[in-house]
Amino acid sequence: MTIMIPFAQGDAMLGWLPLTKALAEGHNGPKAHVEDVFLYEGENTLLNRSAWIAGMGIAVKCATVFPGNRAVGKPMIGGAVNLFSATDGVLEAILDFHLVTKWKTAGDSLLAATRLARPDSRKILIVGAGTVGRSLKQAYSAGFPDAKFTVWNRTPEAAHAFQAEFPEVAIADDLETAVGDADIVTSATMTTEPLIKGDWLRPGQHIDLIGAYRSDMREVDDAALLKARVFVDNMHTTVDHIGELKIPIANGVISSSHVVADYFALDQFQRKSDDEITLFKNGGGAHLDLMTSRHILDVWQTQ
Repeated sequence: MTIMIPFAQGDAMLGWLPLTKALAEGHNGPKAHVEDVFLYEGENTLLNRSAWIAGMGIAVKCATVFPGNRAVGKPMIGGAVNLFSATDGVLEAILDFHLVTKWKTAGDSLLAATRLARPDSRKILIVGAGTVGRSLKQAYSAGFPDAKFTVWNRTPEAAHAFQAEFPEVAIADDLETAVGDADIVTSATMTTEPLIKGDWLRPGQHIDLIGAYRSDMREVDDAALLKARVFVDNMHTTVDHIGELKIPIANGVISSSHVVADYFALDQFQRKSDDEITLFKNGGGAHLDLMTSRHILDVWQTQ
């Protein structure tokens, strides 16, 4: 019998640090077979992400991204995640798309930050006051419980709505100043033009980039990439697919070798010094959807 896992019940039973442990352990097993398919119509996107890991199973995640929905009060993103057995291919569970996406996306970034950010990081800037920004607040609060948070958003109204939900979070009026003051900068925006400039960065920071998912999207400029040691979650789904890296590589600014490692070489996710700048591109590959879905199902079955 196929298990249905809705958002509210699934969300209530999960923890951020156990998830990062599950993601780390997942990369110790066989390497995932991963394929992404993007279809576009204007500004709208259909994203199909599939992953198969021997011994863990198969996940197929379908997502629709319709930015115009926000203007008429509809959700911008919809979809579903199907989790299949590694043994016989039986459909084991259908998971709420937003449940998997929330925990996979923020958990992906938190895993990297716990390896790459300075442990004494106390100032965290969230760039983008949307749904993902809210998940990042929850995740980073678990990983860095003594940190103080600031949020910046292009439209102040959204930043104030964020603060109403998290009153302890300060609002930044000037992005350049806020970036320079932060120990960790985590960005989740829909921009195609870089918002974060390398000239604003200072030694010792960790930069976490989530928002760009298409080949024309970037959140940081060339100077930021050149100043940082760069890491990704999966070479296969980021370097040749997402504008954050694809554009500067095509322009000869950096080469693919500028990326130090992905999660399949997790032992390389470490700082060389307190002063270096680390940068992580969270591409959110389907292998992470599979690992997250399997973790959610495992927790569900132990309740």
